[in-house]
Amino acid sequence: MFLLIAAILLIILSLPIFFYYKSEAEEREIAIKKCIDACTEAMISGIDLTNGPCLLDPIPDLRDWVCDVAHNPRHKEIDDLPENQCSSFGREAKHFVEVDITCKFIRAH
Repeated sequence: MFLLIAAILLIILSLPIFFYYKSEAEEREIAIKKCIDACTEAMISGIDLTNGPCLLDPIPDLRDWVCDVAHNPRHKEIDDLPENQCSSFGREAKHFVEVDITCKFIRAH
C-alpha cells in the first residue's frame, strides 16, 4: 500500500515537469509558424527581404522569441549587420527563429 501511494505521489509531482517541457516544444512550433507566416506576408506585401531584416521583435504573444530573415548559407557581410538583426535577442528575447529570403525555415534556437 505504501509503495502504491508513493508511486502515485511521484507521478503527480512529475506532471508539472512533463507539461513544462511539452509547452516549451509547443512554443517553439508556434514561433516557427508565426515567423514563416510573417515572412510570407512581408514577401506578398513586396518588402525586400534580401538584406535579412528582423521581422518580429519580439514575436507577438511569445515575448521570448524573435523572427529573423537570414541567408542560407549565411552571408556574414549582410546577416551580421546590427540593423539586420533583432535588437531584443540576447536581452529580453532568449530564442530566435530564422527563415531564408524565400520564407523557408532554417533553424530555431
